[in-house]
Amino acid sequence: MIYPDLDLEIPEHLGRVHFVGIGGSGMSGIARMMHQAGVPVTGSDRSANYSTEALERLGIPVAIGHDAANVGDADTLVVTGALWQDNPEYQYALAHGLPVLHRSHALAWLARGKRLVSVAGAHGKTTSTGMIVTGLLGLGADPSFVNGGIIESLQVSSAPGHDDLFVIEADESDKSFLLYDTAIALITNVDPEHLDFYGSREHFMRAFVDFALAAQEQVVISADDPGALEVLAALRTSSENAAVDGDPRSPVIRTFGAAVDADVRLVSVDDSGPVRFEVEVDGSSGARERHGAQLRVFGRHNALNAVGALAVLIGLGYEPGPALAAISEFGGTKRRFELHAEIGGVRVYDDYAHHPTEVAALLDSARAVVGDGRLVAIHQPHLFSRTSLFHREFADVLERGADHTVVLAVDGAREDPVPGVTGALVADDFRDASRVAYIDDWQRAADYLAEIARPGDVMVTMSCGTVYQIIPQVLQALRSRFEAPGAVDVEAPADPPEAE
Repeated sequence: MIYPDLDLEIPEHLGRVHFVGIGGSGMSGIARMMHQAGVPVTGSDRSANYSTEALERLGIPVAIGHDAANVGDADTLVVTGALWQDNPEYQYALAHGLPVLHRSHALAWLARGKRLVSVAGAHGKTTSTGMIVTGLLGLGADPSFVNGGIIESLQVSSAPGHDDLFVIEADESDKSFLLYDTAIALITNVDPEHLDFYGSREHFMRAFVDFALAAQEQVVISADDPGALEVLAALRTSSENAAVDGDPRSPVIRTFGAAVDADVRLVSVDDSGPVRFEVEVDGSSGARERHGAQLRVFGRHNALNAVGALAVLIGLGYEPGPALAAISEFGGTKRRFELHAEIGGVRVYDDYAHHPTEVAALLDSARAVVGDGRLVAIHQPHLFSRTSLFHREFADVLERGADHTVVLAVDGAREDPVPGVTGALVADDFRDASRVAYIDDWQRAADYLAEIARPGDVMVTMSCGTVYQIIPQVLQALRSRFEAPGAVDVEAPADPPEAE
């Protein structure tokens, strides 16, 4: 893992830039933006994927496999945080004195001089960012944006705009969200995680407080989430102290959620299909107004994401009714409950959920599309540290939310293996062992899934790791079982954002 140096002075002129790990959604989006800004860009990744192919179509050279020679005549290296320290291109840059920028530094460089909307939170960042961008475009604005996932309606994760607005997904996992010169901050929730980096819950919470206090104009924050309420209390105390001291720089605070005192309040939800809801907000006359919407995505959590996005647009000066209508056109992002195929009456979805809270929300949303079938979860634990910390919570939400679960081996990503920490920890915590199977071999897992499948079932892969890559094996096993050689995939598996 490579962490950003928060004190690093980012050069004004980068010269030729080489991206190591260019294939991730976040990195590819930044590379695309730099290329479109006229910066000479090259890149490398360990394997080809949708994103590397798209970049090559733009004329960006991408090397497959990591080698010091890939750096070529680059003046600056940009690295993903998930990179191993012994990467030969990274080591070459260090040995030859090339400036090395974390991807967050590159994003800060792109956003310099812009009015920045930064979206942070443990869950819902990518969707909320996509909703804000969709809403702004629908209202006639032309923002720049860099999201952590591909927005379905736009088929890109980033694009330059002509307005002064720049919307980004801001990562809290390594404090990089503190790098940005944020005007408006959206905090979707504050669920303490990444404690392997922060060291304590207190340090994690303090980082969110610092992020909020740095916002120059406004902070939009959940009025429902317990962690966000802690940050809100600290933020209000700081604002009160600043007022006593005569400091006028504290940001305006706007809350959203289902809480009765939320400034932008979710008042009703119907999540039996694509989610419908109503929201209550102060109108231009000062009186409370009620507006309704139906989204194109599922789940109560997405109604809350939409209400947070609406609060941001209101903070930018847009009227609530038109803003909510524009947000409602959001069609999702890749790897967020994304349908890949239906074979033999079995639908196979993929999702990025990798935290117990996210898994619970995903399974709740999936129930709306299951009908009379069963919900089968395919869970790949991500990170040894997260699995060790949350294996009981994962087992609890999976057993409550799914009819059957297949647990795969841990995707350690940037971490070294930890003795005794395997996917079996999650499976062993199920109260009813008949509802779970731990299978660490992917082909055996795919064959097992096909064996237990019934028409009407919904299967969902879930993880921010490599689990999406098992989908072709599952589809082939289903074809063999149901003898449907002509079945057509809805879409080949998308490439994931960089692992956290």
